[in-house]
Amino acid sequence: MRKGFEGLYGLVRDRLSCEPLSGHLYLFCNAQRNRLKILFWDGTGLWVCAKRLPKGCFTWPQSGDAQGKVMLSHEELSLLLGGIDLTKTRSKRWYRKVNAEGDAAA
Repeated sequence: MRKGFEGLYGLVRDRLSCEPLSGHLYLFCNAQRNRLKILFWDGTGLWVCAKRLPKGCFTWPQSGDAQGKVMLSHEELSLLLGGIDLTKTRSKRWYRKVNAEGDAAA
């Protein structure tokens, strides 16, 4: 996990085919899964946050596509960072209103 701002920016843009300045969080972990980094654009600059576990490892979710992308909800991200295995949890049926892209926040 030696990559910094530019390296992670390049991975998001080139390998994941996403826009790094979109405001989404991008998570990366090392092969041992005991370190992770988050790349985030807050509108004024890039943030790189890192977390290292002295013991144990993160339970990384399996990717469903060829690019290795996994989309997580904010609840799943919180569980992952808290050390919860997402494969052993299940989501209840829950109502969630999804705003359309064209809707303006009132």
